[in-house]
Amino acid sequence: MSILLVDIGNTRVKWVRFEKGQLSPQHTAPHAGWTAKDFSRNLFKSARGIERVIVVSVAAAALERSLSLASRQRCNVTPEFIKTQRRAAGVTTKYEEPWRLGVDRFIAAIGAHHLNPMRPVCVVGIGTAVTIDLIDSRGVHRGGAIIPGPDLMVASLLKDTNGIRRRAAGSRLVARVLFARNTRAALEQGARYAIAAAVDRAMAEAQKILKRKPVLILTGGAAPAVRALIRTPHRFVPDLVLRGLAVAYDLHSFEP
Repeated sequence: MSILLVDIGNTRVKWVRFEKGQLSPQHTAPHAGWTAKDFSRNLFKSARGIERVIVVSVAAAALERSLSLASRQRCNVTPEFIKTQRRAAGVTTKYEEPWRLGVDRFIAAIGAHHLNPMRPVCVVGIGTAVTIDLIDSRGVHRGGAIIPGPDLMVASLLKDTNGIRRRAAGSRLVARVLFARNTRAALEQGARYAIAAAVDRAMAEAQKILKRKPVLILTGGAAPAVRALIRTPHRFVPDLVLRGLAVAYDLHSFEP
């Protein structure tokens, strides 16, 4: 039996196949403008043997319908879209209304807790948005924070200012330090450093709350651009949500 696990984020779709007790390498692609044909061409290029399609999605309903259509057409399977619950797979959220916790964050928490059993963990997803979630050693999701991702920070300043937008135009020089020498690089480095500082501050706050330093796990497509600036030792797990899906469905397809 082959199971397709799918993570549809704000800008990218990621997917793996679970076969013979193992997860395949992760595939990823931007999904802007995708139709059912695009899902068929990418996710279902080799549809033979797929018996289940399990999906975590924070995307618009139209994109989910396109995926569903492609799945039914290519392998006659109706996808299962996961929803956040109060508790699942060893993780319990203290959110006042669980449905308001993004399902990607909830499933990532499950994956992180499985990777670090009996230890507190701070999960940071760096993508279109940056999400910071704290899970204690008992698997209790204590809450989190959300800030704009690096590209969104830059885009908002370019959109809502005149002087900065004009001075940033035409310059693509890359800075390697905070103090950049052109406006475009200053925007990009400012965003990255701001996120890195927020992550380090979150770890300090988490240690105060738990009286113990949590493990820091990074995930998300924009994490590689920021992780070198984060001072706290960490582990980068690019397929954390998909690993969490495997745990939530009791597939036990990877080792901590």
